Amino acid sequence: MVSTLGKVDDGTGDYTFFVTNFHHKAYELKKNVVSHQEYVSNFALHDYPITEDDILSRGPLAWDSSLNTVNIGKFNIGPASIGVAEHCFYEAITHASNRILYGARVTDMPHVRKNFMDAWLRLVAMKMYQRRATDYFRGANENDRRYLLYNPTSKMKVTLQSEEVVNLLWDVIAAKGFEKDTYFSIGTSDIRGPSKLEGTVHVNVQLIRKFIRNYFFDPAEYAPAAPDFSLNDDLFLFDQGPTKGLGKVRFHDYRPIFDAFRDLPNVATFIEQFETFKEFLENAGPDKAQDMDPSWSLPLGEMFSIVVYGQLILEQAQFDDMDPAVINQIFDFMVRDFAQFALQIYGNHSSRNEQREYCSRIMLIKAVPDSAQYNTIWEKYVSVLDREYEMND
Repeated sequence: MVSTLGKVDDGTGDYTFFVTNFHHKAYELKKNVVSHQEYVSNFALHDYPITEDDILSRGPLAWDSSLNTVNIGKFNIGPASIGVAEHCFYEAITHASNRILYGARVTDMPHVRKNFMDAWLRLVAMKMYQRRATDYFRGANENDRRYLLYNPTSKMKVTLQSEEVVNLLWDVIAAKGFEKDTYFSIGTSDIRGPSKLEGTVHVNVQLIRKFIRNYFFDPAEYAPAAPDFSLNDDLFLFDQGPTKGLGKVRFHDYRPIFDAFRDLPNVATFIEQFETFKEFLENAGPDKAQDMDPSWSLPLGEMFSIVVYGQLILEQAQFDDMDPAVINQIFDFMVRDFAQFALQIYGNHSSRNEQREYCSRIMLIKAVPDSAQYNTIWEKYVSVLDREYEMND
């Protein structure tokens, strides 16, 4: 059975969500539109007889039902991306750890080691964010819709981070990534897809921008969201209600969890960055033209998403009792990423001088290096993954 969204041709233009049976002679399966193992069908209905029993919903409920179906699908794309990127990681580090170039092991080269470190740290961060966001999705109800921020953040952030991981690894293994006997050659193609599915990254960035005001300036009280590994039936996911009213959704205060990790140098640095960003929003926010210009509003949304991303990573770190050194190094790359998007706003031709001043302040806040900690993480967590996982021949 295939659920289908359409419009009723009766003058009302109402949406309808209905079920079709692919065995019916009026249902034509045209083809799989992708040349991969995955199956994405293109089908046509030729005077397909739709009865009242086939109609799931009509009007606004039909639209809400279809869009809420996407809410589930877009969230599952995050773990899929993580799986592809992690498989590529294992293959890349095993290849590089056992290759000698110019008389040196490839993984002893500083730029190679940095790529692997960044890739591993980004993978860990993705898993932590996705795990914590799951708790908010499963615990959602009509009075707690925080998932409407955390889901699209997963959709755009985790998928793009997965692409970044593969890019970092590909710069290491180079031509090996094209060879047909590798998973990497498949992963490099597949990893580009998730950020473009279920609505592009641009759509999700613009969606999460609707939550900026309430997130930063109007927090609400919620009971703590406990980790949820239960076997409970997630009924709310299939009855999420209206998709409107996003600007009214409120969130718990993000500051306490950051303060709990403030003793880590790079978390403290990141706090300094986003506090400057908050001042920027209050005192020199975008005008109407900038707000409507994606080249300006998208990097703004990206900066907001990094704050949300960091918040849930730290929440999960408390449950996992994560090594503080790893958390500190994760926020090293997040500080760098935050500055990168500030640079995009700074360089935009429509940015005003006071906006550039705030961006300059953000860009001048640098991550705190710790070479001893960096090397310890490499030896303890990353280099040991050589030959940890290999495909059978």
